[in-house]
Amino acid sequence: MPSTIPSRYAPALRWLHWIIFLLVLVAYVAVNLHEVFPRGSSVRTNVLATHFLAGIVVLMLVVPRLAMRIAHTAPPISPPLGRASEALSKVTHLALYVFLIAQPLMGIITLQIAGKAVTLFGVTIVPALLGVGNRELAHQWEDIHGTVGNIFYFVIGLHILAALWHHFGRKDDTLRRML
Repeated sequence: MPSTIPSRYAPALRWLHWIIFLLVLVAYVAVNLHEVFPRGSSVRTNVLATHFLAGIVVLMLVVPRLAMRIAHTAPPISPPLGRASEALSKVTHLALYVFLIAQPLMGIITLQIAGKAVTLFGVTIVPALLGVGNRELAHQWEDIHGTVGNIFYFVIGLHILAALWHHFGRKDDTLRRML
């Protein structure tokens, strides 16, 4: 009996995609919102802890998501893409995975360079292992983390626009495969 080729990604992959998307959105909102509150306030600390939590959970979820993505062939797009579009899609998805891994790691490294533990709502998740306490270097890493984050958000925006273009412009099933 011939096997059927699925028209959508596996349910676990779809769930992980949307959960990770929501966590990235939470991280974005939290890192921008924390500036509203006074330095040293518990609200500012908790909003920033939300940013850290979202980043760490993204890192924990992206590893199994990437493993599942490698293990399962993507459902074909109908109608099929041209070679250039297919190549651009692969590069964009690779970039997204790199960002999803690199950004949380850079956040953790920044805290480590500052000599700070990674704490989530008062609970130490990663102790201050490096013990460096170099504020200047930590600020440089924080700037890099922020710049890479802005590039990441730009790539996410392109990803969203491409999905919408495929759905409404090209009228293929690219978006439906992930819903």
